[in-house]
Amino acid sequence: MSDRSGRQQIGAAIEDAGIIAVIRITEAPRLRAIVDALVEGGVRVVEITMTVPGAVDLIRDLSGSLPPGVLLGAGTVLEVDTTAHVIDAGATFVVSPVLKPALIECCHHRDVVVMPGCFSPTEILTAWEAGADFVKVFPATSLGPAFFKDVRGPLPSVKLIPTGGVTLDNAGDWIRAGATAVGVGTALLDATAIARGDYGVVRANAQRVVASVNAALRLRQGSGGQGVS
Repeated sequence: MSDRSGRQQIGAAIEDAGIIAVIRITEAPRLRAIVDALVEGGVRVVEITMTVPGAVDLIRDLSGSLPPGVLLGAGTVLEVDTTAHVIDAGATFVVSPVLKPALIECCHHRDVVVMPGCFSPTEILTAWEAGADFVKVFPATSLGPAFFKDVRGPLPSVKLIPTGGVTLDNAGDWIRAGATAVGVGTALLDATAIARGDYGVVRANAQRVVASVNAALRLRQGSGGQGVS
């Protein structure tokens, strides 16, 4: 039996997967079909944001019915009370767009992975020293993969995950630049296809991103675990 905590095991699984599918939709009834399509496309980590109507109840419903090996988490979490609610509902990791030490403390108390959102190197280091399991770099759109390579120079142990700016075409670039994993939302969830009920597009997008990230992870493993340019 592993001697690692549940939090450590979930963290390791997220690193192994390399992709977090971020679901931020307004039509909650479509959620299950979207999740199923993502899983069919190879995604193993799914984040439901608190901007989805009825997000906590949806997490509760999904948590008991996902295939083995698929992780479910909560995103856009801003308050400690919300953190407790999503953990009670079954979230195995909690993501915030901002750095709030109280959220980190709450997640650690419950043995749940936490990813606070940061932008600057100072924020990133502050979050890491406060015990963040991963640091969500947000918004990463204006930074680009080169930022990750630069930050990992002086901070090689920090586990960074970009959200915002990750596309079907550049997902692997972030991994090669040193990101531990990537958060992918809009690029996966083609709004037009979802509106017409064509979830095959979502599945195909997932397959494309998974293949790109897996190739980058294999390359990094072959180079000794370091980001490559």
